[in-house]
Amino acid sequence: MLYIYGRDMSSPSRSRVHVSDPSALRALAHPLRLRVLGLLRTEGPQTVGALGEHLDAAPGSISYHLGTLERHGFVAQAPELARDGRERWWRASADVTSFEPVDLQQDPGQRVAGRVMRQALVQRYAADQLAYLELEETLPSAWIAGATMGDDHSWLTPSELRELSDELEAVAAKWQARGDRDRPDAAPVNIVYAAYRKP
Repeated sequence: MLYIYGRDMSSPSRSRVHVSDPSALRALAHPLRLRVLGLLRTEGPQTVGALGEHLDAAPGSISYHLGTLERHGFVAQAPELARDGRERWWRASADVTSFEPVDLQQDPGQRVAGRVMRQALVQRYAADQLAYLELEETLPSAWIAGATMGDDHSWLTPSELRELSDELEAVAAKWQARGDRDRPDAAPVNIVYAAYRKP
C-alpha cells in the first residue's frame, strides 16, 4: 500500500506526496479508498471496471471514491490509455504517501485525522495478513518458508527508537529497490513493519 509515517526514508527515485491536511487524511482513512490507491500503486493504471472487478465493488462506488482521491491529489485520470471515449483510466499520482504524526499534534483536527488514518492502515495490514494465512496452504513451500511474522521488544530511549525506525525504513527501501516484477518467479511481497512505544 506504500504509506510511511515518520521520516520518509524511501528511495529518492520514488515519487511521494506528503499529507498534513485533515480532510486528505480523512479521505484516505476509508478502507475501499486505501485498497483502490494501493492497487493503482502496485498494479499500475486501471479502468474503473477493472478496479471494481478486482476489489469486488460496484463501478459507481469505485468512481465515487476515485473522485474523492482525485480531489486530494492521490490519483489522476489517464485519458491517453483509453481505447475509446467511454473508457476511463486512472493512475496513482505518487508511489508513496507520507505523513509525520508529530507535526500533526498541535492542531486537534490534524491530530484526530492522523490517528484515524493510521487506525485504517493498521486494520488494512491486519486484513492483508489474515488473507495471506487463508491463502498460505495453496502456496509452494518455498514461499511459506521464506515468509516471516513476529514481534519482539526492547527497552529504548526516544532517540534509539528513532534510530531503529530509520533502520527498518532503510531495510524496506533496500528490498523495494531490489524488486523487479519482470523476473521469473517474482511475486508481490508485502513488507509491514512497526516500532513504537508499548502502550
